[in-house]
Amino acid sequence: MKQLESLVEALLKEIGEDAGREGLQKTPARVARALAFLTAGYHQDPHAVLSQAVFEESYDEMLIVKDIDFYSLCEHHMLPFFGRAHVAYVPNGRIVGLSKLARLVELYSRRLQVQERLTKEIAASIDRVLQPKGVAVVLEAQHLCMMMRGVQKQNSFAISSAMIGEFKDDPKTRAEFMQLIHHARGA
Repeated sequence: MKQLESLVEALLKEIGEDAGREGLQKTPARVARALAFLTAGYHQDPHAVLSQAVFEESYDEMLIVKDIDFYSLCEHHMLPFFGRAHVAYVPNGRIVGLSKLARLVELYSRRLQVQERLTKEIAASIDRVLQPKGVAVVLEAQHLCMMMRGVQKQNSFAISSAMIGEFKDDPKTRAEFMQLIHHARGA
């Protein structure tokens, strides 16, 4: 952590700041702690997160957890991107505790990422551990690297999807999933 603090202090000096001034004295330590938190996913095992709550169950219909908030850092500019994840699977004799799906999203989002890979990693982990009939993941996100710099488009969303098994092979299953994730709460 001390090495990271030194790097942040050097960065402050490089951009023309006085790292010793009152408002910045504790900034290197704060940034180091923030980066440790925002990249904690590198120190977690996705297989372990899912495997600790797998249960044998004969349920064989689609299960969806939608509107899972996530925050990640773009690996190209180290600026945040954030949004909602919608995760579904069709069990094949095994289910997982619902909170583990949200934890999996959190784990992968707490790494330097691109949205496309984040989407695929979530889907692939569920497929690998549960071996379901199908997996679907859709992410909707806003990217500060597009909003604060570069093209500066404030209202754009990036939407990515990963479909495996029945969700990829069966248009009806995919359509049902897409309709359900866009169904308003309480409606």
